[in-house]
Amino acid sequence: MSERPSPLIIQGGMGAGVSGWRLARAVARTGQLGVVSGVALDALLARGLQAGDEGGHLRRALASFPLPDVTERILRRYYVPGGIEPGQRFRPVPKLGLNPNRIRDELTVAGNFAEVWLAKQGHDGPIGVNYLEKIQLATPAAAYGAMLAGVDYVLMGAGIPSEIPALLDALAAGFPGHLTISVASADDGRTLTFDPGSLAGPARARPRLLAIVSSSVLAMYLHRTPATRPDGFVLETAIAGGHSAPPRGRMRQDDDGEPIYGRRDRIDLEKVGALGLPFWVAGGYARPGTLAEARSAGAAGIQAGSIFALSRDSGLDPALRRRLVQEALNGTLRIRNDPYASPTGFPFKVATLPGTLTDDDVYEKRPRLCDLSYLRTPYLKQNGAVGYRCPAEPVDTHVRKGGTLEDTVGRRCLCNALVADVGLAQHRPDGYVEPPLLTLGQDLGFLPGLVHKVGADYAAADAVDYLLSS
Repeated sequence: MSERPSPLIIQGGMGAGVSGWRLARAVARTGQLGVVSGVALDALLARGLQAGDEGGHLRRALASFPLPDVTERILRRYYVPGGIEPGQRFRPVPKLGLNPNRIRDELTVAGNFAEVWLAKQGHDGPIGVNYLEKIQLATPAAAYGAMLAGVDYVLMGAGIPSEIPALLDALAAGFPGHLTISVASADDGRTLTFDPGSLAGPARARPRLLAIVSSSVLAMYLHRTPATRPDGFVLETAIAGGHSAPPRGRMRQDDDGEPIYGRRDRIDLEKVGALGLPFWVAGGYARPGTLAEARSAGAAGIQAGSIFALSRDSGLDPALRRRLVQEALNGTLRIRNDPYASPTGFPFKVATLPGTLTDDDVYEKRPRLCDLSYLRTPYLKQNGAVGYRCPAEPVDTHVRKGGTLEDTVGRRCLCNALVADVGLAQHRPDGYVEPPLLTLGQDLGFLPGLVHKVGADYAAADAVDYLLSS
């Protein structure tokens, strides 16, 4: 990876396909860090090909994939010229699991390669990929695919990425990478091994790792040894979009059922700065002047998400994006930090938009099922084997697997909903179509000024200019 100055602005890696390659490329063209979401890129590749691959971009990326036999198998299995018929069901992709599955690994590697490769075309700006630590089973193959495409940064949150530095080192050197997978009810975890030698060998270069954390305590924990030390931090406050860490100590909720954060949840920037690694601050910094404030406090810059998610370069379905912008400008859009929506158990920001899974009627009518299964977790069965469960799956199924009834209350299927956000909703055989569920940060104060300046249909480059202005 060539040396370049640290970016002042990191574009958030949001949702499944919201931070797509078009958005990341648009931001990187300005010289700032464009970030693709690394969530469900195997499914997005498969569904994009089945939808006809308008513009031929996915096939163009796969033509540069260094495993032509894999490309041929993927195209033969998933590509549909002209796209599947309206209302037809997308062909499924293999579920994540501990047992080896070459088809699954090849699709994961290729999906991550394609997204990063497309984001890097036509400019020399930096590109990053954002992963959730909670989706452990996908990480080794996903990171390897991104590295094959020359990704510059890996960002990881929603957990403690203590084993990721060693994983990236191994993959860059062409050695097998290992990751300890948490297994509920087991005394210890299971080791997941991914061998790049079984595919294309060493990746192009080791990317920098930025750990997304919400406390100085966690930053200091990761910094303590070279084996766990990232190359920098993104310090995220509780109002940032997507998942956020639960409050430290006993969970308390306000009158609207949202978690209450207190003094213990404030991030001590001075302590993080003393570690000597660059850090960026996120959550409520998408306004003119906040970049200068962050830098005066020792930060290298800021990370912003919602301002880019609402730009026309994002992967959000255009009609959904326009509704979000209009309701936000009207003052009728509410963003809740829902402690129950996500199957992960982490609080998750949801935009209360009619017709989405925040609508109680829509939620109640949705058949509970778990087929994409990115957020399901391994658990130890009574016979010693490893099974998988998700609080958003059918209640009786979850309880039969040893889960609790309480854990199922209010859980939304984020996997299907987030894919629906970008126009690739699954159609069920009975005609049911998976509804979306939208997430944004809780500070949308940037929007009126930005829209007044450049209009509601603004580009990612307009957002960068706005953030850089004083």
